[in-house]
Amino acid sequence: MFPINETMGQYSELFMLLAAGTYTVAFIAFAWDLAKSSKTLRAVDLKAASAASSVAAEAKVRVAAGRAGGNDVGGPAGRAERPTSAVESVSQTAGGDMKYAAERRVPARAAVAVAIIGVAIHAAGVITRAIGAGRVPWGNMYEFLTTGAFLVVAVFLLSLIRRDLRFLGTFVLGLAVIMMVAASVTYWTPVGHLVPALQSYWLVIHVSIAVMSASLFTLTFAMSALQLLQSHRQKTLAAGGVDKLGFMRLVPNALSLENLSYRINTVGFVGWTFTLMFGAIWAEKAWGRFWGWDTKEVWTFVIWVVYAGYLHARATRGWTGTRAAWLSITGYLCVIFNFTVVNVFFNGLHSYSGLPS
Repeated sequence: MFPINETMGQYSELFMLLAAGTYTVAFIAFAWDLAKSSKTLRAVDLKAASAASSVAAEAKVRVAAGRAGGNDVGGPAGRAERPTSAVESVSQTAGGDMKYAAERRVPARAAVAVAIIGVAIHAAGVITRAIGAGRVPWGNMYEFLTTGAFLVVAVFLLSLIRRDLRFLGTFVLGLAVIMMVAASVTYWTPVGHLVPALQSYWLVIHVSIAVMSASLFTLTFAMSALQLLQSHRQKTLAAGGVDKLGFMRLVPNALSLENLSYRINTVGFVGWTFTLMFGAIWAEKAWGRFWGWDTKEVWTFVIWVVYAGYLHARATRGWTGTRAAWLSITGYLCVIFNFTVVNVFFNGLHSYSGLPS
């Protein structure tokens, strides 16, 4: 065990602050991309509608002229041809396959570049915290939140290699900034040694899987929230209503969001299952029992049950659409409750928030 290094801890805090600032810039850039792209699509829609009106008016003139002259106007020249436009493929929602299109969205590209810089700075903060403490940097709430935010953004950026999920950028970076601010303002803890129960290699195994699973659940939470918005928007448009959520045209349809969220939740659920199993093994080695109905253990199991219910209901009971989205959101709210309220306000063997009692 390396000695505690306060200087490295101070460097870590500086890196965390810089990372939070960089994420904020990326968040603004992603929001700008949604707003600008939505405005551009709206303008093109209006132009296409105007062109369609012109073609229809011209067709009426041709029909009138043909009838006056006694000519047959039933052929192509007498019909109002539907104008073709690239807008028709994107005016409603982005592609359901979430593949990269040919268009150049400069704000989105800039946002991704800034996010990459931010995650590199954030990685430096996590590493210096680990060096300063001489251990893995997830022994208290501050470290869990900062490391968790790092993984959330890192997983999001890695997913961009295969899928065009830039529409999630505003929500993912926004959540990361909230996590970083909460860690620094509410849960800040100086570099210190771990309590005896945490001084085990199981800390690396158990908590790292928990953090990764929670990161995946964060992505699916954002997708489920967008799914609800998109579903409401699609129903409004189908009923002939006014589109008040123009930026959602850059987001895939509700079904595509639901399918991707389901697949990611499946991976996260497997990880959470291992979290529960390894936690029980660690508990047996630390306290001589696999299960003791400690508050933390109970809520970890509650999360597992909620996501198991979500997967079962969607796969076998036909719980799709908004019901599936609400179940996914409920699971993530349980995750938040477990890592905030339970850690801080409930006394037990898992009271490792690092905050003074």
